Amino acid sequence: MKTLYIDCGMGAAGDMLTAALLEIACRTESGRPDREAIEKFASGFNKIGIPGVGMKAVQSEKMGITGTHVHIYVNGEEEHEPEVPHEHGHHHHHVHRSMKDIEEIISGLAIDDAVKEDVLNVYRIIAEAEGAVHGKPAGEVHFHEVGTMDAVADVTAVCMLMREIAPEEVIASPVATGYGSVRCAHGVLPVPAPATALILRGVPAYAGDIEGELCTPTGAALVKYFAQKYSQMPVMSTEAIGYGLGTKDFAKANVIRIFYGSKVDM
Repeated sequence: MKTLYIDCGMGAAGDMLTAALLEIACRTESGRPDREAIEKFASGFNKIGIPGVGMKAVQSEKMGITGTHVHIYVNGEEEHEPEVPHEHGHHHHHVHRSMKDIEEIISGLAIDDAVKEDVLNVYRIIAEAEGAVHGKPAGEVHFHEVGTMDAVADVTAVCMLMREIAPEEVIASPVATGYGSVRCAHGVLPVPAPATALILRGVPAYAGDIEGELCTPTGAALVKYFAQKYSQMPVMSTEAIGYGLGTKDFAKANVIRIFYGSKVDM
């Protein structure tokens, strides 16, 4: 059984999941990341029609670990606004979009219908959590950080890559959330942020020893949607390992690691 194992020991964020999955989907026969294939995916992704969005995936390093760092550009620039941190160091303007807006954007993309449905299902998870936090029905939620174009890109890229890899089983580790507080569009919130905490209901999660937001709403929703169960890494014969690097630097390497291979009966 082809298995994908997501190590969430440093949380989960959309850009980091994208990067780790890229290294698995675009690999050589020896299992190593194929940089040319990764660049080809990014080039093709830039043509699917997300308004103003461009992706660049580059080889980078965290504490001696070589992996991939995904940059999402909106209208030619990575968005930066120090008042609103998001996705392990990404920053965004206060763009508000409704679930209907998201549905219209996704419906117009040049991607398979199955991928579109995955993307919308992930956003429904986020909308339900945001609605519960703000006391509104999911359809009336106006997204802040998770509704910006780069977050749409992260969710879409992960859904595309999961369909391409097509694992028979997806297992995730318990999710590290981080602790402390995070500044967002609504002000200073506890970590995990309220929407993240709601998304993670039923998911094994823990604070860990890193102060800061390790698991974002986008990352939490993606893991919850795709993971069929949560455990420590099973006994498996690994064919490829993907390393997705985050932007921030912590006392531990800010890396999401994903294993792909076959489970082994002992």
